[in-house]
Amino acid sequence: MVQTALGDHKFSAEIRAPLSSGTVETRPCRLFVYGTLLSGERDHALLGSAELIGAATTSAEHQLVELNVYAALIPDGKVAVHGELYAASLETRRQIDVARQVPILFQRATIRLADGTEAETYMMHPDQVRGKRRLAHGDWRKRFAPTLERRPVSPIVNWTRNRFEK
Repeated sequence: MVQTALGDHKFSAEIRAPLSSGTVETRPCRLFVYGTLLSGERDHALLGSAELIGAATTSAEHQLVELNVYAALIPDGKVAVHGELYAASLETRRQIDVARQVPILFQRATIRLADGTEAETYMMHPDQVRGKRRLAHGDWRKRFAPTLERRPVSPIVNWTRNRFEK
């Protein structure tokens, strides 16, 4: 663990070992995605040939924040964030780093998943998302779901709404 501006999280260093043939090693890394990188979302193509391992959930230590068109994961919360786990090559991870503007906008960090394993993901500092909407359910795909359960309306409300229709 490394003490950083984001708290106690392990931040990944780029591991690119040249092979004897002059190419770069392409061993897979475990990458947890939670927002626009999810399957069916607009940035999913950045994962390229990464292999889907399956659905995953973080341990309940984070917060998921909606930043209009994309999501941000921040530390020091109490929410288990839902997402997908991929085995991605270092080249794929590098391309996502460029798209996510690592280390300027996002930081790549190692997090603990609900099953006790670890994976890399992209996080933001809490100061970067101050005042933005937190998704208490931790699921990017449910961001448009109503937050309050609708109760049946009373007969008086129905009469008021419909009194001028005839």
